[in-house]
Amino acid sequence: MKPIDWHAMFVPSGNPIELVVRGSILYLLILAGFRIFRRDAGSLSVADLLVVVLIADAAQNGMAGQYQSITEGALLVATIFGWNFVLDALAYRSRFVYRLLHPRSLLLVRDGRILRPNLRSAMMTIDDLAEQLREQGVESVADVRECRLESDGKMSVIREEKGDAGPKVRDRPR
Repeated sequence: MKPIDWHAMFVPSGNPIELVVRGSILYLLILAGFRIFRRDAGSLSVADLLVVVLIADAAQNGMAGQYQSITEGALLVATIFGWNFVLDALAYRSRFVYRLLHPRSLLLVRDGRILRPNLRSAMMTIDDLAEQLREQGVESVADVRECRLESDGKMSVIREEKGDAGPKVRDRPR
């Protein structure tokens, strides 16, 4: 068993001021990028999540000094933001690109009836569906005209105007 190197654990191997400067510059660059491209945490698509993960990795190398200069880390972060912007612009202008980047919504409930094959393809249980419906304030599946799993993973529910009370949505006993 190798002994613990307390010196290496607590004494920085590089210049601490350089680490602070690197971290500050990359933090401000990433913050500006997310502000400019208007990304809110509650509206992340798959492509946006990928951007966040890639930027985290690129920024980590720039902050920790894996690159020779902070410019290399900043250039990589800017490249990732640039590709995200280009893909968003293409998706805005082209229906084909939009369809590639945003899958269609999946119908889970129609006219108070659960579409089990669609539920199965979404890998959702009836309990998962019931939980989502309750979060939307729906007590009965019969009250739902249409429920869709949207491309961003959220559920959209359209209620029946006036409907039969039907069975209540509850969890199954475990």
